[in-house]
Amino acid sequence: MSAVDFLKPLIEFPTVSCDSNVEVSRWLEDQLKSLAFETEWLEYTDPAGVKKACVSGRLGPAGEGWAHFSHTDVVPVRSWSFPKAGPWTPHVTDDRLYGRGSCDMKGSLACALAAAAQFGNRKLTRPFYIVSTADEEVGLGGAEQVAERSPIFREIVESRSRAIIGEPTRMEVVHGHKGGQGMKIVSRGVAAHSSTGEGLNANLAMIPFLNDLRQLCLSAERDENWRDDRFDPPHICMNIGINDHTHALNITAPQSVCTVYFRVMPRQDGDVLTRQIEQLAKQHGLEFEIQFQCKALFTDPDSEFVRELLTITGSSSSRTVGYGTDGGRFTEIGRMVVLGPGDIRQAHTDDEWVSLDQLQRGTDLYSTLIERWCLG
Repeated sequence: MSAVDFLKPLIEFPTVSCDSNVEVSRWLEDQLKSLAFETEWLEYTDPAGVKKACVSGRLGPAGEGWAHFSHTDVVPVRSWSFPKAGPWTPHVTDDRLYGRGSCDMKGSLACALAAAAQFGNRKLTRPFYIVSTADEEVGLGGAEQVAERSPIFREIVESRSRAIIGEPTRMEVVHGHKGGQGMKIVSRGVAAHSSTGEGLNANLAMIPFLNDLRQLCLSAERDENWRDDRFDPPHICMNIGINDHTHALNITAPQSVCTVYFRVMPRQDGDVLTRQIEQLAKQHGLEFEIQFQCKALFTDPDSEFVRELLTITGSSSSRTVGYGTDGGRFTEIGRMVVLGPGDIRQAHTDDEWVSLDQLQRGTDLYSTLIERWCLG
């Protein structure tokens, strides 16, 4: 079976992160078993009470091999231009396969399955692992579960196996990406009709906090300690959101919510900045809650692992990216890069697609790596 054969049924499962991915995970488990993988099922309930599942498999004996990591959840669909073929109906037009998740990142998982299928009854001398998570798009929750609970993940770490996060890179080797920290700050007030003067507008306490936060943001972006020229952009990229959740002009806001998310680079201690924001919140009498923390991924671009991948892919150099992946939860793995089919510019877009050429290149590369690292 080709990557297209595996990808089409994968797309047909509507696995938006807020919904369960158990059904597609059962399908994936069946595919792995049909390819002679030993499988592992890891189920959990997300904070909203929705059941989620991560599926892992090993083809070949335990030991040092290589692992492909993917996720089955996708972002919501805002609009779709093909009325006869919606986002969950894959279709091919002009060398492109359209469908939600085709690029990010069911296409990469399909390539890994197609690569494994090419080996048929050939017995591997070292293992090829496939690990697929849930909730990558909404905080890496599945990856956290795998890192904490999965015996197969522990086997990958302890055997010092190589790892590839199959996110879309146009088959270029990415040796590093940023990490991130997210938090929520809340001001409490009292709702009332604004004509009575009896309410307490929560925004009044939030406004001076936001002014101090702005100064901290500008200072951090100018501070050389928060800069790394190996990345583009080379600064931390702090994003600030604000919402008082009122629905009419004449209601005093009972709450004001600020969200902060910033991206850190290797060897930067994001906790320092988080503590500064927490202190500002306390100074203004506001509630503070950390919602997300993830490390940066970085593998030495001059390492033997990266140089070998550059030789195999025919590339002159590897690069870094500004987005994050499940790899931020898997930093115990010493040799890990991001390398997969598709272009990140097609990810999360209306009319998401991946080229057939990229799917073939992904399958060919993963097959080559199985031959080289699991049979050679």
